[in-house]
Amino acid sequence: MNDKTVLISGAGIGGPTLAFWLKAAGFEPTLIEHAPALRAGGYVIDFWGLGYDIAERMGLADDIDRIGYHMREMRIVDDLGERVTGFGTKIFHELTGGRFVTLGRSDLSRLLFEKIKGTTEIIFGNEIVGLQEHTDCVQVQFKHAGERRFDLVIGADGLHSNVRRLVFGPEDRFEKQLGYMVAAFEVRRYRPRDEDVYVIYSKPGRMLGRFALHDDRTLFLFVFAADVDPLPAMLDLPAQKAMMRESFGEGTWERTRILAELDRTQDLYFDRVSQIRTNSWSRGRVALAGDAAFCVSLMAGQGSALAMTAAYVLAGELAKASGQHEVAFSKYEELLRAYIEMKQRGAERFAAAFAPKTRWGLFLRNQVIKAFAIPGLARLAFGRDLIDTLQLPDYRWPRLASTGN
Repeated sequence: MNDKTVLISGAGIGGPTLAFWLKAAGFEPTLIEHAPALRAGGYVIDFWGLGYDIAERMGLADDIDRIGYHMREMRIVDDLGERVTGFGTKIFHELTGGRFVTLGRSDLSRLLFEKIKGTTEIIFGNEIVGLQEHTDCVQVQFKHAGERRFDLVIGADGLHSNVRRLVFGPEDRFEKQLGYMVAAFEVRRYRPRDEDVYVIYSKPGRMLGRFALHDDRTLFLFVFAADVDPLPAMLDLPAQKAMMRESFGEGTWERTRILAELDRTQDLYFDRVSQIRTNSWSRGRVALAGDAAFCVSLMAGQGSALAMTAAYVLAGELAKASGQHEVAFSKYEELLRAYIEMKQRGAERFAAAFAPKTRWGLFLRNQVIKAFAIPGLARLAFGRDLIDTLQLPDYRWPRLASTGN
């Protein structure tokens, strides 16, 4: 097989998934991550569809069901915390055949990482600072470990991909801002707790959500309208908190207490809500996967599942093409691009509904949600985005077959 050594940048969701399937196909993957360890905290994701199928094939379905949450309701409350509207999530389980779970993104990342630990070379606390392609390899310059050569390099390093920047160009060529910022953090022993319920408080252009986690933890999610330059990563923690306080300076509910918790936290997820749209997902011996190639945005709720889908197909096509990367990269994009673009369009629609920017928009959103009580309407509204029409290809995985998995 040609092109056997593959360097994967990013140890989030797509990177470990890709490493697992490449190893199963007979490749030798190396995973590099600039953070010193796996990230904890962050936000929760709804997990279903093709990502769930791939998790099953990796033997993770039982673990995901065990550590996940089985939501009963999405509830919108007013200034006094009284229920304004909402809907039960039973329809999600019906549409997905019971294969729908909510879990922490970092929890999913940890499960995926455990599947490759001990069988894949993993480098933490380092990053790629240079890539030079040759006819037979890619010469990679590391920040802390000199140079190495790999047959292929895959950027699975997220929305702000360093591999994409080095090979394809600056981020602003590919980023489409959706006009919102998002922030999230966790606290312990917060009260009240509403188990298995998304609690959402909205004002024009602002949404504040509360979600009860295991081990007496509570996750707070902030979404607010803003167009910000430079990148949020260039803002320090006090500046991020100041921006959130300014945006959420009005309103009642539990806002004052939650902002007091914000003041105390030292671990804040903070970023723009954006999509990535590129003309091509590969160039030479370098390819992109997951958010690095096609971020649909956090609002879509499916970014992790799509990253796993892309990783599975990319590894499968490399195996099918016996490592001939030009053939595999082309087929990988051919199979997935139309499907991903459909998901991106759906995410744009959902972003506008998630945190409407006007009072009229909020009123209209709430009326639509109330209408979901009409039999069949919720199924009609959610069915298009929940039911995956793409069929996962079946590939040969020699190393899985040899171990009986």
